[in-house]
Amino acid sequence: MTARRSVDYSLYLVTDSTSAILGKKDLLEVVKAAVAGGVTIVQYRDKTSETADVVQIAQQLYEVTKAAGVPLLINDRVDVALAVGCEGVHVGQDDMDLKTARKLLGPDAIVGVTANSEEEASQAARDGADYLGIGTVYATPTKENTKSIIGTAGVQQILSSLAKQNHTVKTVCIGGINHANAQRVLYQTASPSKQLDGIAVVSAIMAASDPKKASSDLRQLIATPPPFATSASKPQLSPSDLVARIPTIIKTMASKKPLCHNMTNLVVQNFAANVAIAIGSSPIMSNNGLEAPDLANLGGSLVINMGTTTPEIRENHLKALAAYNAVGGPTLLDPVGAGATQQRREGVKALLAGGYFDVLKGNEGEIRTASGAQGVQQRGVDSGASQLSMEEKIALVKETAGRLRNVVLMTGSADVISDGERTFVIENGHELLGEITGSGCALGTTIASVMATWREDKLLAAVAGCLMYEIAAERAAGRENVKGPGTFVPAFIDELYLIRKESLDENGQWVQGAKVRAA
Repeated sequence: MTARRSVDYSLYLVTDSTSAILGKKDLLEVVKAAVAGGVTIVQYRDKTSETADVVQIAQQLYEVTKAAGVPLLINDRVDVALAVGCEGVHVGQDDMDLKTARKLLGPDAIVGVTANSEEEASQAARDGADYLGIGTVYATPTKENTKSIIGTAGVQQILSSLAKQNHTVKTVCIGGINHANAQRVLYQTASPSKQLDGIAVVSAIMAASDPKKASSDLRQLIATPPPFATSASKPQLSPSDLVARIPTIIKTMASKKPLCHNMTNLVVQNFAANVAIAIGSSPIMSNNGLEAPDLANLGGSLVINMGTTTPEIRENHLKALAAYNAVGGPTLLDPVGAGATQQRREGVKALLAGGYFDVLKGNEGEIRTASGAQGVQQRGVDSGASQLSMEEKIALVKETAGRLRNVVLMTGSADVISDGERTFVIENGHELLGEITGSGCALGTTIASVMATWREDKLLAAVAGCLMYEIAAERAAGRENVKGPGTFVPAFIDELYLIRKESLDENGQWVQGAKVRAA
């Protein structure tokens, strides 16, 4: 029997014998192929067959797994595990309790428990579970009676809770995990103090035409950081140190002229394109997700702006997001009007679940909606009256960034920006930005353009983009010929261009107007 403490949970296969998942394939042959491809532990799950049939199949599976040194667990059925003599069982919250299962199977058996909440996880850890199956992460057709979908944020919350209580129990997550999201799930669920020990998959292997290759590919993904991951260690910078770096970052962007792929609303495409050209990037305005793989390979960045949203556009957004995530291209989400309608709320949720965004940028109402707050109501794309104090804004931005493992920017009269570890307040900008169409959208274009060439520290890139944009607005508004919104726009584009030129000439005097403080 495999030693309980030496079990490798990294690629955990849960079988499914239903025709919808297995098709016409032979269960035993699929498991053989999966084990050959690198599956490290197998759970045999069969809720419908007669006991005699379950025992017979389990015995056949155990011959395969035992020969490969891979533990075999039986879902729910302690009696079957005892009959077969395999390594253990996995029990759900509605199955036999852990203590009874342990008593029947003995101290050397592996006993895993499903956990959907902090309370369930803590209780199972206290009771001596060898590992926890945390989920359901995403909706999945293989399990109908899910209590709730907890997403990566829910998994991370459970992991953090376990760490605070000094529980060292092993953990895997389950529910909709596949080749497209395995790396991101492992990356976004990790807390500073605890991370998953593996992923549990069903359809990604059981429904695959080549289970061996599917397993091998998943093992490779698990062992490799996602392309968009950045170094865990980030320099702690004072506001003055941060500001001093900004002209160099802008010079780098302007000298390289990166592609900025804008999937933005129809209202502001022209303005955003002109801003991109002025700052020194190369814009392309395309809402066709089928173009994204080619564009992503050009080394640029992606802006997804929800100003014009339909189910068809959302599908294109998800296709583009997957393409940029696959090559590590920087991505920015601008959830325009996220709290205005149910469609927009669902859209934000789908996009955040569908891929990784390096930056989440929005006004107070949009960030609150994206963070999961209930009852946020916006009037159109405007944020509406502020509901939060500055301290509450800082706390929300920092917490959301830490949970998503990205950069979150909440715009307003004072901007709050954080990567979960470092948080700053920026007090630049001008009220005329609020009097023109698309100023927030074009800010996203500016930040994404900078990120395309400054990927090693995306918080710095985002701050650089903010300062370039907002200081240009202040300079434009200060011109004698600017009388209002109509004269402000061309002056603003001119000032963006001038800051670009000054930065290329290594004249960083423009950044002396930066108003940045640590939070």
